[in-house]
Amino acid sequence: MSAGFKGMDVVSIRDFSREQIEHVLKVADKMVPIAKGEERSVLLEGYVLGSLFFEPSTRTRLSFDVAMTRLGGRVLGFDQPTGASVAKGETLADTVRMVDAYCDVIALRHPQDGAARLAAHFADKPIINAGDGAGQHPTQTMLDLFTIRKEKKDMEGINVVLVGDLKYGRTVHSLSEALAMFGAQLTFVAPPSLQIPKEQLKQVDSMGQKPKMNSSLQDVVADADVLYVTRIQKERFPDPSEYQKVAGTYRIDLDLLKNVKRDMIIMHPLPRVGEIAPEVDRTPHAKYFEQAFNGVPVRMAILGLVLGGLK
Repeated sequence: MSAGFKGMDVVSIRDFSREQIEHVLKVADKMVPIAKGEERSVLLEGYVLGSLFFEPSTRTRLSFDVAMTRLGGRVLGFDQPTGASVAKGETLADTVRMVDAYCDVIALRHPQDGAARLAAHFADKPIINAGDGAGQHPTQTMLDLFTIRKEKKDMEGINVVLVGDLKYGRTVHSLSEALAMFGAQLTFVAPPSLQIPKEQLKQVDSMGQKPKMNSSLQDVVADADVLYVTRIQKERFPDPSEYQKVAGTYRIDLDLLKNVKRDMIIMHPLPRVGEIAPEVDRTPHAKYFEQAFNGVPVRMAILGLVLGGLK
């Protein structure tokens, strides 16, 4: 398996087979004690991660940094383009070429769809897509799968309800395709203007899954095994007035949870902006903070595999 991962770009979840994803999750399991600081590792000592974040990020950026550091490696880069030559008009291609000369692997977040694929064209070192526009976010998908598998053991046949911004939410684009690959049943809940794009729906259909679509969360939440909540992303809307029409459409609170399954779990890629009430945090359903931590062992696994340090 290591031969298949070493030097590999991680641009889209579509680039991975089910067996490859399962291997990443298996390796991530072994990384948990190191991610928690209970064990030490020098697996990637001498390696450097280039961290290029053209958009704001807390969990993704820091978890990549922690993952690399916990494995003995180092990190350089920027978390806002105003502090780099991008502010002077440097192209993405030139930025990637330069950082490629300094580093062994690059994690890239960018506001434009397809930026990671473009970067992979100009880089000799592996490119890891840390989110590009409304496109793909493959490492988030893998940590989401890791979380679901940990809580539910088997993804085959479970009912996953994805709610919120399904049009611009790159997280759900990647995740819905991966869940379909693993045999999960999908229900998409969103206002008509924010429903899942036809491209993603077609991809899910091609995997033999027939997702349900609804605009009412109350109608479907009682049957959910996993409730995957997303923020309605103001920054993705071309027209601010369109955002105002749908802002606050869905809110997860204790009243909504009265009739859900006892073992139903709530996930969220974070940050949240009012769509999950704080009192929900104290319920056994809330798994979004564990989900955020799981980004560390999963990204440790990916870094180790693409750099050839893990098998």
